[in-house]
Amino acid sequence: MKDDEILKRISELVDEEHSLRERLVAGELTSEEEHNRISSLEEQLDRCWDLLRQRRARRDVGEDPDFASPRPADEVENYMQ
Repeated sequence: MKDDEILKRISELVDEEHSLRERLVAGELTSEEEHNRISSLEEQLDRCWDLLRQRRARRDVGEDPDFASPRPADEVENYMQ
C-alpha cells in the first residue's frame, strides 16, 4: 500500500468508528456489538499507523518505502510506549 492508500484506509476506519458510536447512542446496536467492532477497528488502525510510520522511516533514511510490510496485530499491539 502507498501512503495515500494507507491514509484513506485510516480515514475509513475512523469514519466507521464514529458511525458505530452514533449507532450505539441511537440504540441501533448493543454496547457489546459496538465494543467488539471497535476493538477490531483499533487493531486495524494501529497496524495502518505502524505501516505508515515504517514507510516514512524508510523514506527518511533513503530506503525504498515499498519494502515496508504490515506487521501482525499481536506484534503491533504489544509495543512498549
